[in-house]
Amino acid sequence: MKPTKLYGLHSIQAALDYSPKKINKAWIDAQRQDKRLAQAIDDLLDLGIEPEKVDRKKLDKLAESNNHQGIVIEVDMPAELSENDLKNAVENLTAMALFLVLDNVQDPHNLGACLRSADATGVHGVIITKDNATGITPTVCKVASGAAETVPVYQVTNLSRTLRWLKEQGIWVMGAAGEATQTLYQTDFNLPLALVVGAEGKGMRRLTREQCDVLVKLPMLGQVESLNLSVATGVLLYEVLRQRLSQ
Repeated sequence: MKPTKLYGLHSIQAALDYSPKKINKAWIDAQRQDKRLAQAIDDLLDLGIEPEKVDRKKLDKLAESNNHQGIVIEVDMPAELSENDLKNAVENLTAMALFLVLDNVQDPHNLGACLRSADATGVHGVIITKDNATGITPTVCKVASGAAETVPVYQVTNLSRTLRWLKEQGIWVMGAAGEATQTLYQTDFNLPLALVVGAEGKGMRRLTREQCDVLVKLPMLGQVESLNLSVATGVLLYEVLRQRLSQ
């Protein structure tokens, strides 16, 4: 766990709803008074946490000049691991590799659901991008139902470079793409694997796609063009698991 500062009424309310036992401290604007802030303060007091009243300058510093809406809290969140941690994990694997790679996924509900599926299917770690993507938040932890604590999450700055390194370690990179010519049911997943899923509505970025050894798709027999990202990820991971268990 790592102490993380959260700010803004929406983020604070998510922490109060989903991770109340992980909140350590709180700071509030001594001058600000409004109904939503007052409710958040009452909720914190119910937890036995008395917010420290500070001036706006102190809050600005705590929130790193982001819009805090008069409140900042410190909460214990599962730590995101680094690229070096990923390299150590890959080098020390004793089982056939299975990593889930999420390219710029921004919805915390999707990340949480993907973590839950990853835990259930034996994924060795989830790789996420550092920029333009959600990290571990209270909402992610709630949706993941404990999987945010059990599945390692590796945050990388250059996904294309990371995928290239994984391939150098003998790990196949397979991307999910609607335009792929083969379906997941025509694909052999019994090999060291990094499964890549792109962002909501956009799919994989070009540089990410170029690192893929194989593209696969889910057969779609109805009128909708695609499944929800986390649902598609669950289907893919369970086909990987099915094939591996059948061996």
